[in-house]
Amino acid sequence: MVGTRDVERFDGRECTREGRVKVHDGCSQEEDVEVEEPEPPRFGVDARHATAQHLPAVRERQDATCRMPELRLVPRSPGRAGRLILPIAVDAMGGDKAPSEIVAGARKAHESLGIPVLLVGPSDGSLGDTGDLELLAASEQIDMHDDPVRAVRTKKDSSLVVAAEAVRDGRASAMVSAGNTGAAMTAALLRMGRIAGVSRPAIATPLPIPGGTPTVLIDAGANAECQPEWLVQFAQMAGAYMTARYEIAEPRVALLSNGEEDSKGNDLVKATRKLLVDGAGVNFIGNVEGRDLLTRSADVIVTDGFTGNVALKALEGALAVFTNILGEAIGTSSETKAAGDVLIPALLPYAENMDPEETGGAMLLGVDGVCIISHGSSSEKAIANAIRVASDMVERDLVGRVRAAVSQ
Repeated sequence: MVGTRDVERFDGRECTREGRVKVHDGCSQEEDVEVEEPEPPRFGVDARHATAQHLPAVRERQDATCRMPELRLVPRSPGRAGRLILPIAVDAMGGDKAPSEIVAGARKAHESLGIPVLLVGPSDGSLGDTGDLELLAASEQIDMHDDPVRAVRTKKDSSLVVAAEAVRDGRASAMVSAGNTGAAMTAALLRMGRIAGVSRPAIATPLPIPGGTPTVLIDAGANAECQPEWLVQFAQMAGAYMTARYEIAEPRVALLSNGEEDSKGNDLVKATRKLLVDGAGVNFIGNVEGRDLLTRSADVIVTDGFTGNVALKALEGALAVFTNILGEAIGTSSETKAAGDVLIPALLPYAENMDPEETGGAMLLGVDGVCIISHGSSSEKAIANAIRVASDMVERDLVGRVRAAVSQ
């Protein structure tokens, strides 16, 4: 029995403060798995916890001689000064198209945008041509089918875990991974830790809006079961993200429900609505329905992770079906092909606007570092955009904004 212990839930797993994980697989039984608490940085001194420590052994991927992390002046738009940032750690082995597309995206972000990148992966040459990217060696890989918690616990030298540690240790300013989503969440939480006061980290996913600024859906899958107070925090964190990324001063926050009326929704929605109405430091505008997800009805749409993930995948499937139908219809006859010659150029701007690879991936909010989780099928373009967004969020102090938002 969990009792009053603090619990982390990721992808059907409960991580208690006592360092145990309960894995829920839909059966009546629960399997307890030991996991480590967030590890302290390998380098640096924290005066709050100053005690005698044994120096850790130098791991194979670390140089025996310490050196300063790479700092580069990253160019900005004309008329704006550059800024110094640490590199973005990129999990080279995460994703269906790894490592080729991941490396290509990292090189594109570095060579075209001037963003410093720390590529994390094997040093045996299997990554191919990495250009002049800095490489942080990691000898293991977490696969898509691996159990997230067990993989993070047992594959400590995996590219995903090492990338999270690079952020924790101050060697990188953010991390990007297109790998196992549950493992990425777990690694970020256990290595970076949570922002003080955050009950549960949550996934914020930008939904492309035709001709407009994306709407942020939170939670898109981190927490299948939620409490009203957590959803309020999700609203606060997503509001801070919306302001940092899209420069909307007072984002309009809505709850996803089965009706716009105040009386609609399950117990969770109704209880959360009351808390938001009573005042939570966000611009709450009421309920929205599923049909409003791709409209300009709200800037932030809040829901539990189960509902959010189902809604997100339903949208992906519907858009894919519609695109296929349109393509087949245009190719039906010479007349429809001629019509397509006229329509396609007009549709291209909308297609580019709706392209998920332009969004830069989902943001894990609530951990003490910038963590972007990209789609498993991410291409070079998607990875380059994810690195760009990560760099922007570091520059705009997303973590500091989230910290301030949840402290209200």
